[in-house]
Amino acid sequence: MTTTAPIVTTARERMQLAKDASRVIGLLSDEAKADALRAIADAVSDAADRIIAANADDLARARASEISEGLVDRLRLDLPRVLALSAAVRDVADLPDPVGRVLDERVLGNGVHLQKVAVPFGVIGSIYEARPNVTVDIAALALRSGNAVVLRGGTAAQSTNAALVDVMRTALAAQGIDPEAIQTVDDFGRGGAEALMHARGLVDVLIPRGSAELIETVVTQSTVPVIETGAGVVHIVLDASAPVAWAERIVVNAKAQRPSVCNAVETVLVIRGGAERLVPPVAAALQSAGVTIHGDEDVRVFVPDAVPTTEADWSTEHMSLDVSLRIVDDLDAALAHIRQYSTHHTESIITLDDAHTERFLAEVDSAVVMANASTRFTDGGEFGFGAEVGISTQKLHARGPMGLPELTSTKWLARGAGQIRA
Repeated sequence: MTTTAPIVTTARERMQLAKDASRVIGLLSDEAKADALRAIADAVSDAADRIIAANADDLARARASEISEGLVDRLRLDLPRVLALSAAVRDVADLPDPVGRVLDERVLGNGVHLQKVAVPFGVIGSIYEARPNVTVDIAALALRSGNAVVLRGGTAAQSTNAALVDVMRTALAAQGIDPEAIQTVDDFGRGGAEALMHARGLVDVLIPRGSAELIETVVTQSTVPVIETGAGVVHIVLDASAPVAWAERIVVNAKAQRPSVCNAVETVLVIRGGAERLVPPVAAALQSAGVTIHGDEDVRVFVPDAVPTTEADWSTEHMSLDVSLRIVDDLDAALAHIRQYSTHHTESIITLDDAHTERFLAEVDSAVVMANASTRFTDGGEFGFGAEVGISTQKLHARGPMGLPELTSTKWLARGAGQIRA
């Protein structure tokens, strides 16, 4: 059985192969799907040198094209990250099978037995940028939930993605599973993305991950149903009661641990009553971590070397060691700022005031809302999903980190004994 993408004339033909394979994948047992993922995990770790070498080609091209350091970081795969990918696949393999779950059950008055059960979508498509980890995460989640997958990972990571797809397809074939369940349309360039967006009837759902521009393009141009993942203009509010130690640790972690990811904080709002106590130590801790502070006039009273903010700062996803600070009058003003500028991804408040905690959790309209915790926890792995296909910022079907249950649909099963409707 071939393990590389077949020679086809169009991206649509490749998606037809995925559609055909999905019928078999959807019927695999829990054990067969788990074993397939463990084989993929072993194959990824065994091929680490090959994957890292391919990634080095992508990194060299990225640096030559002078893309941002944030995107370079998202693109990079070193040995720890490759091994982490392998471990994440094993974690997904160990999760309960989402397919076949009985979500509702009843017997009608006429004796017909009804069950609402979880079923695979069929074929999941994903368009994403400079994130080779997504190639493995989405493929693993798709297969574990009984779906085939079609990937468009962008030119920036094309060498890495090609190596990863080949490794995973080879592992499936070795398990006796049709490798056509994992497809890529990267080699079709932009035409592959366009074909994927217009593959209604072949692709059941499309999930974009990347810049706001990419996501907007997919949402507005796709004829395939889209689960929208949003950019991460993420906020932390420092309430007047916030402990300094908590504020320092949480804000630095949320910004500096990995600034290029969508759950990194971009704007810190400080309630005026706590500004004099909180801003100097938090700013000093950020600067010690290499973060450049963009501050409004009130912030620059405490941090004279802060970069003056502009209106654009409040809606910017820096994806770098930059953070915007603003002093606001009260919690009402903080909530108003978040309503105006948030991308509805993740927001957190640091406070000892229980009333403020509960109000913040109730009123903030984002996929994940936190109190006294780093926004970096918004992650499928951290939530116990093993991995994630993305973080949905929409409200239909799925919201927040999407794991296995979010990659299933439902159908009703009716079992009768000759009943007819009167």
